[in-house]
Amino acid sequence: MDKKVVLAYSGGLDTSVIVKWLQDEYNAEVITYTADLGQGEELEPARLKAKELGIKDEHIFIDDLKEEFVRDYVFPMFRANAIYEGEYLLGTSIARPLISKKQVEVAHKTNANAVSHGATGKGNDQIRFELGYLGIDPNLEIIAPWREWDLNSRSKLLDYAKNHGIHIDTSTHKSPYSMDANLLHISYEGGILEDPYHAPEENMWKWTKSLQNAPDEAEEFEIEFSKGDPIKLNGKALSPANMLATLNKIGSKHGVGRLDIVENRFIGMKSRGCYETPGGSIMLKTHRAIESITLDKETAHLKDEMMPKYAKLIYNGFWFAPEREMMQRGIDYSQENVHGVVKFSLYKGNITILGRESNHSLYSQAHSTFEEDSVYDQKDAEGFIKLNALRFSIKKS
Repeated sequence: MDKKVVLAYSGGLDTSVIVKWLQDEYNAEVITYTADLGQGEELEPARLKAKELGIKDEHIFIDDLKEEFVRDYVFPMFRANAIYEGEYLLGTSIARPLISKKQVEVAHKTNANAVSHGATGKGNDQIRFELGYLGIDPNLEIIAPWREWDLNSRSKLLDYAKNHGIHIDTSTHKSPYSMDANLLHISYEGGILEDPYHAPEENMWKWTKSLQNAPDEAEEFEIEFSKGDPIKLNGKALSPANMLATLNKIGSKHGVGRLDIVENRFIGMKSRGCYETPGGSIMLKTHRAIESITLDKETAHLKDEMMPKYAKLIYNGFWFAPEREMMQRGIDYSQENVHGVVKFSLYKGNITILGRESNHSLYSQAHSTFEEDSVYDQKDAEGFIKLNALRFSIKKS
């Protein structure tokens, strides 16, 4: 064999064709890597499909990464309250660095000299995967089939599969959309969504109830945070993955977390995408609520100023960049006292904060009250205002 390649493998049409294509075009020994990030699909068929394609048992890797994904990637990102372009909660973006990291680990374990992925030459994922590879081991060769072959349509891929004896169960490929799912979100692109004026069809949404079908009564919950991470729901301790899965369940029930946006891809074009991020939407809202009473004003404002840059780094694939790691250290430091409980309700797509409390609260009722107090001299405000207006007075004189 000329090459030994670790392929990010789903078992679907694209990556099954890529296995055969790598074998033929590169005379490569292919190692498949499949990550369980909570996408809700049975992964054993991916193992069977890889074996059908001639992959040795010892070269088929399937890992359950749900806890690592949420603990080491999703939670750190949500400590920053990261949102791209004001709306997108980065569900696909945050999954890619973990997959690329694990591919590199498998490459080292198996003495492979190359890594590969099934991302197209138009999208963001090629950049995210490859910046991940290069950020960890720049000596590995990267093979991106979509930038090399002429199989640039589903019909061509199906013809290739048929001509090379690759069995594809077309009954599992009925969705007209390009979809990506993990514990944080599910995304939809392509099909009718390529017309940004065409409303998505109701049957497209897989997780969340429509507002019309959501319960007619609000439901209340309490979520407890420790160092900025959610650790308990209604008093019950949950692991990171179980916390997000549970928040997804209650959010989906109440129609929380649907999004329809046109975003700017790193590569330069605009793309219309629809997303369902129920648990993430709850985490973001409640995390900001507990921060509101536990973060110093200037710390909170600095975090808000940093956030767009931090979110852009993740969207563009720079998770392993030193500037992201530097920002993360500052963000994590800001969370040292972000402990407490947030009470909230869910009702027909709305997340309503009902209350928040913390032993580290900086909120002082004694100072903020509209009633008589003995801790604040209102006359002090006059000098404060005059000093802040001094530059105006000088300018006018």
